[in-house]
Amino acid sequence: MQWTVETLNDVVDAELAALPEDMRARFDYIAELIESFGLEKVREPHVKHLQGPLWEMRMKGRDGISRAIYVTATGRRVVVVRAFVKKTQATPRKEIEIALKRAKEMKP
Repeated sequence: MQWTVETLNDVVDAELAALPEDMRARFDYIAELIESFGLEKVREPHVKHLQGPLWEMRMKGRDGISRAIYVTATGRRVVVVRAFVKKTQATPRKEIEIALKRAKEMKP
């Protein structure tokens, strides 16, 4: 069974759409890697564990860096729960809290 990458809802779709074009292209590239080769084969610098169930897709572009935080779900699904442009070295606690809250709302 193959991995799929999806978003949690329309809010996350809008967050991804708001990213600069080159970062959205990088997101699409990482999602394609996951779907083609499997999540277990995709490692840093593309994805990295954050905490608990949260992982991040790491996008870099001309205007800076952004992240798409995701969780895994049954049926070999990667579900993106938050996307944002990163302004600090560490992922802000506020972004992690938003992602954790959204992950709890997710259907398994």
